Amino acid sequence: MFHSVLLLLTVPAAEPVQWAQLTIEQRIIIRVPMAKKGRAPARPVPDARNDWKEKKGPRCIALRSIRSASILMDNAIDLLLADNHRYRARLERGCNSMGFYSGFYVEPDEDGSLCSGRDELQARSGASCGIDSFRRLEQAEPDE
Repeated sequence: MFHSVLLLLTVPAAEPVQWAQLTIEQRIIIRVPMAKKGRAPARPVPDARNDWKEKKGPRCIALRSIRSASILMDNAIDLLLADNHRYRARLERGCNSMGFYSGFYVEPDEDGSLCSGRDELQARSGASCGIDSFRRLEQAEPDE
């Protein structure tokens, strides 16, 4: 977010008027921690992805509601919200979620939301991936 301020400096009448421009930069970055601390897993746990069913999700999620994240798939990051709802952020093609195992950063937009097709997740390693879509997760029924 940038703000420009135009300053008019008053000088004696014999001298020409001088103009100056000052730019103030304000940058906010939000860090999203991973649900489980520790070393990076060798691969996402294959059975854990079957514990959840994906449903149609929203285009955007309020950043203030995200509490933590976890990785259960190679190309997605699961987000746990304050109200205990879960959403899966599907990453753009070619992005691997394993680079985000130690958490990630988000530079919020003015609307305070994290949106698919617009925003990127930035790994602590420096990698960056766009969000392709969000999927709402529901607990899968146990097979009987």
